[in-house]
Amino acid sequence: MTTFAQNKTQTNSETYKQLDAWIDAHFDEQVRFLQALIQVPTDTPPGNNTPHALRAAELLAQFGFDAEKHEVPEAEVKAAGLESITNLIVRRRYGEGKTIALNAHGDVVPPGEGWTHDPYGGEIVDGKIYGRATAVSKCDMASFTFAVRALESLGAKLAGSVELHFTYDEEYGGELGPDWLLNHGLTKPDLMMAAGFSYQVVTAHNGCLQLEATVHGKMGHAAVPETAVDALQAATRVLAQSIAATGAQVGGFGADEMIEGLTRMAVSDAVAQRSDDLAKVSIEIDYEIPVRTCTAFVQGGF
Repeated sequence: MTTFAQNKTQTNSETYKQLDAWIDAHFDEQVRFLQALIQVPTDTPPGNNTPHALRAAELLAQFGFDAEKHEVPEAEVKAAGLESITNLIVRRRYGEGKTIALNAHGDVVPPGEGWTHDPYGGEIVDGKIYGRATAVSKCDMASFTFAVRALESLGAKLAGSVELHFTYDEEYGGELGPDWLLNHGLTKPDLMMAAGFSYQVVTAHNGCLQLEATVHGKMGHAAVPETAVDALQAATRVLAQSIAATGAQVGGFGADEMIEGLTRMAVSDAVAQRSDDLAKVSIEIDYEIPVRTCTAFVQGGF
């Protein structure tokens, strides 16, 4: 006698086999889709990301996915220090039920130096793709898109809805990405999956601390250096003291608490420049802070 549980297990097993077969058969197509996403730069800053959104919408249309284009007003984008943002929503409704949103961000920090392959080439070497946002989060755009396609390939009776949210403000805080979509009533999902490496359900996220400081010195002749004030030396002291002071107010902000590779600092105008007879050094600091340290920031009212 075959039980209901056995029938259900057998059905699920066949379903998984069908999904696996579809995914295997379309793997090369998914890779090409990801390469096309990589090949449109989305460096943030400067944050000129609408061109990528438009290209992504074109690629999605090839699968029959209609991507709604929600352009954030220029004034809001400029106020955030960026250049252009258009967020995308693809809605796939199957019937009554809950809506799950699959969110991935297209913006990424600039590539920096030391690349051995074109950071916007999407080149495949020894089974690996090289390019900015290959791992975070254009790969999620590709994975989510092809997961939905695989699901629909079953031809099964489905319930609820799936929405693809491709947004372009993660690196600068998300206020003009997912938050903007929610605040404008453009989406109201019941559930959401986002990019990440923890593979766990969490209610926390790393935070950031952004500072900008300009240190003014005093120009002087090399023959009488004692008459000058070195702005660069002063700036390094400001930088060191700011780190020390932050660590003193928020426990664990030192080396033991920082995530290796995620602490970023850019120094501009490091060479003293003449401006009204003053040497000037500007420092921009962007720290990414672990979750438990963020909690200390909030509780301490930093």
